[in-house]
Amino acid sequence: MRTLVVFTLDAQRYAVHLPVVSRVIRAVEIARLPKAPAIVLGVINVHGQIVPVVDVRTRFGLPRRELEPGDQFVLARAGSRNVALVVDFVSGIVDCPEESIVALEQVAGGVEYVAGIAKLADGVTLIHDLETFLSLDEKKSLDRALAKRKA
Repeated sequence: MRTLVVFTLDAQRYAVHLPVVSRVIRAVEIARLPKAPAIVLGVINVHGQIVPVVDVRTRFGLPRRELEPGDQFVLARAGSRNVALVVDFVSGIVDCPEESIVALEQVAGGVEYVAGIAKLADGVTLIHDLETFLSLDEKKSLDRALAKRKA
């Protein structure tokens, strides 16, 4: 059984595995981070920790839009880094049997950042692979931008 946090972007449902999620918060103002990779909108302060805010829309080729009052941040681990994913809203947590998850290779090869597809009672949901969400170049660029912010 896999437990997923399900969220929506432009009427499409996505999910991340619950163990990588620390919590969901209401969207707050984002401080710009000069020289950050294009996917990073800026940073927020979460209890004294500076957390990069990642634009999931950009990663999946969706049109970028301004933050709206109902938007939420999913605070999660992307590899070794904490990030805030901007989502329209989190619809909930679901338990998904292993047999209901289809490996992406079985459906479409070469799709990046997606770990699989969950077949749920009310439709399909794309499962994010946060381990590979930031490319190596994006990680390095983000590290440099964060280091300059501290300096």
